[in-house]
Amino acid sequence: MAIPKNIVCLWFDKDAEEAARFYAGTFPQSAMGAVHRAPGDYPSGKAGDVLTVEFTVAGIPCIGLNGGPVFKHSEAFSFQIATDDQAETDRLWNAIIGNGGTPSACGWCKDRWGISWQITPRVLTEGMAAGGAEARRVFEAMMQMTKIDVAAIEAARRGK
Repeated sequence: MAIPKNIVCLWFDKDAEEAARFYAGTFPQSAMGAVHRAPGDYPSGKAGDVLTVEFTVAGIPCIGLNGGPVFKHSEAFSFQIATDDQAETDRLWNAIIGNGGTPSACGWCKDRWGISWQITPRVLTEGMAAGGAEARRVFEAMMQMTKIDVAAIEAARRGK
């Protein structure tokens, strides 16, 4: 398999393999790839420990690096996952929250490893892209939400 030109590298303390398996089993167009073990001791691990894990999230090639507790994730990086309806929005949101994650505002949540996710129904993105009064109504509705409510966004688009 050819190595992609650009790969998102995510730093984990020691759970890159567990996170990659969760992502592969949760998000569409996601898969687990090769697991690479350290050939020698390193600052946060020993020879034979899982060092890197290859995986894809919604078609995006990633590598998880078990680099130790030195660096933490922040909202400065997030995966934005476009959903088609409330059922898909609920399924993905609930999978993240139900696996030790935490909810935030406006469709954002954080998984148990600290990675931020935006679970964003397409109707929200389309409403914002419409501009003008429609975008303003959609924005105001979204600002009141934790998980996005598709029916409420559709109503806001219609001015109801």
